[in-house]
Amino acid sequence: MKTLNEHLKKKTFKNVYLLYGDEAYLRIQYRDRLRDALINEGDTMNMASFEGKGIDEKEIMALADTMPFFSDYRLIIVENSGFFTSSHDELAEYMKHIPETTCIVFAEAEVDKRNKLFKAVSGEGYAANLTIPNDKQLILWLAGMVKRENKLIQEQTLQYFLQLVEHDMNCMRQEMEKLICYVGKREVIERSDVDAVCSAFVENKIFDMIRAISEKNQHQALQLYDDLVTLKEAPMRILYLIIKQFNTLYEIRDLAVKGYPAGTIAEKTGIRDFIVKRNIALGRNFELPVLRQAVEDGTELEEAVKTGRITDRLAVEWMIQKYSR
Repeated sequence: MKTLNEHLKKKTFKNVYLLYGDEAYLRIQYRDRLRDALINEGDTMNMASFEGKGIDEKEIMALADTMPFFSDYRLIIVENSGFFTSSHDELAEYMKHIPETTCIVFAEAEVDKRNKLFKAVSGEGYAANLTIPNDKQLILWLAGMVKRENKLIQEQTLQYFLQLVEHDMNCMRQEMEKLICYVGKREVIERSDVDAVCSAFVENKIFDMIRAISEKNQHQALQLYDDLVTLKEAPMRILYLIIKQFNTLYEIRDLAVKGYPAGTIAEKTGIRDFIVKRNIALGRNFELPVLRQAVEDGTELEEAVKTGRITDRLAVEWMIQKYSR
């Protein structure tokens, strides 16, 4: 992000950019910032956008070779094309020949760094891996949002907010905007406001479900499941999150048994510190073979649902009942 910010600040642009990574909010933000810096507002003659699979790469190259009309740049935005997970040798070769008056911005959710096009863009332009910032950076970002609205919030409240809401910057922004509106004329946002307004993260519910399973509290686990279904959460997504939680527990438990401290486990797994700490505690309720078997069972059930051999709701109920006996 630092390099992108420098390009935007100095207005010294590459002819091709790749914005990728798991944080969609940042991909959109930098796509729009590059657009606003390169093209005048409302200039549809010098900008073209493409989205989704099946884009004709020859059309992109033909447009890129077209001189801009009363503008310094012609801008081409390509989103979620799949170009960086499959072979596009001609387009990769073209990256060496983009006219100086053209800028191509790729915004992709998925990339393969071994891909020729990825290597070409990285060599001829700039590829930015946009992942979610760490907690300290997120707190500064959220505090800035609050300050712009002439409100105050303590750091402890922001830390609590981060634990409650989904770790997706767009979701965080929406939840913070709701909080700011909720407090109205009051200056300070309190922890009680967070509890009153912010949506509980579904994965927190799944964590509570697995904890109930570990305590052999089948009734509570099934009740939490029913609560999620009532909230219109799809059983297939619930099954996926149960498998993900068991896999996280297995990964963390395995390293904890080997003697690694929480901080090292967080570094090795890329899982946030506070999530590692609470999973270490929960993982003690399971033996490693049980966690491994739970992941295998869940994966088999997922396949059974997809092939129509069992319903998604029954698959979740089976997992809860087996591991809470």
